[in-house]
Amino acid sequence: MNSEPDYHNTALKFADGDIPSGKMAWRSPSNIALVKYWGKKPVQIPQNPSISFTLSKSYSETEVSYSPAVSGSLEMEFYFDGQRNSVFEEKTANFFQSLSDVFPFVNQLKFIIRSQNTFPHSAGIASSASGMSVLAMILCDMERQLFSTLKNDVDFRRKASFIARLGSGSASRSVYGGLVIWGETEVVSGTSDLYGFPMNEEIHEIFTRYQDTILLVDAGEKKVSSRVGHGLMNSNPYAGERFKQAHENLSELLQAMRDGDTATFIRITESEALTLHAMMMTSQPYFLLMKPNTLQIIERIFTFREKTGLPVSFTLDAGPNVHMLYPAAIKAEVKQFIEDELVSFLSPLGFIDDEVGKGPEKIL
Repeated sequence: MNSEPDYHNTALKFADGDIPSGKMAWRSPSNIALVKYWGKKPVQIPQNPSISFTLSKSYSETEVSYSPAVSGSLEMEFYFDGQRNSVFEEKTANFFQSLSDVFPFVNQLKFIIRSQNTFPHSAGIASSASGMSVLAMILCDMERQLFSTLKNDVDFRRKASFIARLGSGSASRSVYGGLVIWGETEVVSGTSDLYGFPMNEEIHEIFTRYQDTILLVDAGEKKVSSRVGHGLMNSNPYAGERFKQAHENLSELLQAMRDGDTATFIRITESEALTLHAMMMTSQPYFLLMKPNTLQIIERIFTFREKTGLPVSFTLDAGPNVHMLYPAAIKAEVKQFIEDELVSFLSPLGFIDDEVGKGPEKIL
């Protein structure tokens, strides 16, 4: 079992009269889990390990301005897509406040946060992953710049992943690029329930440029939040077997990705997607996040793969939208398939052409 890093540091506080002002901005991506995390223990500890592709074009871009707090305690304004957002403001202020033992300086500052996504919020593309990971990157970057700590990139990323996890479990994976494991597994040394672990060595080149075209079936907000869904796993009669299955699937999937075995990759990732939604449908109360057009698209992917022999597959996040996964070499054929057979099932927002990305990027 992992021992929790001690990130409490009372020295991360400004002397009276020496509180700075400044601004910084980061861009941090969402990710798509291949082996799913669904069900957790306090506090933000996964019931099973997960592994994901970090995306490239689906990201949150966040600018934070900071200055001395007039009240002597944490102050915040939060703007999303240019509009002040009281819900995000309260959530982010509570998150920062919960970290005051780790970053004591937050209680000395006023924050003005401006954020935007390149994808629809709360529609089953992990917006909490990108949103919380970008805030974690900014807080750790503030520590690094203002207190001259975290100079080693490994330490910087690990702390950012640890902090991101406290805001959103899946956010721990978005701190890194490529393939990322979150959750302790005996098949990979160094993995942890407390932070993500990049897993890009020895992975076959076909998976380093894998494509994810996100088919937006319904861009509206989910009827059941992921937080509620995770909680329902505590009473799900199939939860124990599900957690065992995830361990086995992760081990087999990693081997397939080392071998360049797309057939095994397809079998495991599609099964994982359907199992995730099966857990939702077998919870009490049960709920359904797929839409009729979700199933129409899945059926057509099955048929297309059978007819062409091309390694095109799907996965789902906690929502109705379909992530179509495939090697970069067949991008032209897949684009034609979408135009010929899938666009009629999509919302007016259409689709997002995405791919495996390199992780967060500092932009200011």
